[in-house]
Amino acid sequence: MKVTRDVVEKIAELAQLQIPDGELAAVSEKMSRVLDLVEEMQSADTAGIEPMANPLDATQLLRPDVVTEHDQRRLYQDIAPETKDGLYLVPKVID
Repeated sequence: MKVTRDVVEKIAELAQLQIPDGELAAVSEKMSRVLDLVEEMQSADTAGIEPMANPLDATQLLRPDVVTEHDQRRLYQDIAPETKDGLYLVPKVID
């Protein structure tokens, strides 16, 4: 697919990009090559091929869900300026 200079200018405007006039031809050529590659990939026969979530067929290893730290809530609240019913009280910042 051939991308024209007008198409590149319109895309640049929509994306709020400034492409110098001297680079418009190179950008349109690169965009054309990308679209040609996509078109080539679309023509590949994928009938009978199962989609993959990961090309390496890897699985996510998860750690055991166990508590690794002791509850230190009382220690932290003892040194806080103000607490009430287990919550930290802070100064009001919005009227």
